[in-house]
Amino acid sequence: MDIQQILYARLHNQFLLQPASPEHVTKALCGIQAQFFSHARHALRIRCGEMEAESLSGMVKNWTLRGTMHLFHQADLPLFLAGCGQLYRKNEWTEKSWWNQRPDWALTPRKQQYLAEILLDNLAKGSMTREEMKAVCRGRGMEEREEQSFFDPWGGGIREMCERGFMHYLPQEEKVFALSPIIQPMEKEEAELELARRYFTHYGPSTVHDAMYFFHAPAKKVNSWLEKLPLTAFSCNGSVYFGMEDHLPQPGAIPPCLFLAGFDPLMLGYEKKENPFLPPIYRPKV
Repeated sequence: MDIQQILYARLHNQFLLQPASPEHVTKALCGIQAQFFSHARHALRIRCGEMEAESLSGMVKNWTLRGTMHLFHQADLPLFLAGCGQLYRKNEWTEKSWWNQRPDWALTPRKQQYLAEILLDNLAKGSMTREEMKAVCRGRGMEEREEQSFFDPWGGGIREMCERGFMHYLPQEEKVFALSPIIQPMEKEEAELELARRYFTHYGPSTVHDAMYFFHAPAKKVNSWLEKLPLTAFSCNGSVYFGMEDHLPQPGAIPPCLFLAGFDPLMLGYEKKENPFLPPIYRPKV
């Protein structure tokens, strides 16, 4: 394959040349980055065609890959919650975390457990906005410094509850939370391999550096996935690319223009300096 064939294959595998359903697209692409929900909707629209409101039925938002917010199908909760392990739905906060080791963290483990219990009791009655959750916690004794920790703009205690499978965001622009269904998280190694399979199938052809960038994973980890997956390898311009053989299409015409979304998978899926969609002359401005 030459570089033009690689570009065409990536467009094809990311559904930018022929549409698919939102459920299929989000599963195949390991979710769609969604800290700005309008970007996520556009990323789906250019891959799925016109979408009705019900197209997002069954979708959720939560923190997943690279520690960022993603839109994905609820059926993938076992996949994306694999990393929480024994902490799944555990409302006990004595373990050290990135959050409670910060010098400005104001919550004791007992107070964090208390506030989590309050929110879970209220969410059992229906979804709640972030502001409604704050109001409920304030009414039950949450102090200002505790609020700054529990509702930290980057996640805080709310994020920890999401990452342990208690709740998730609803698939909309406004920050609204709902209880997550009880599931059985996948084993971590099994989940990592499944995500790698999806990556090399639908982001491929890709290099080891691309996968390292996408997953924030070391080369040793990526190479262990390569050994277990039925991938085809080939060289182009001095780099080795990997892809699923049945997802390496015949050459075709590349559209002259595609209006991508902000944080689009076609940009986030690859190491920036090696992405042939980003010529060096334009890269600093992208």
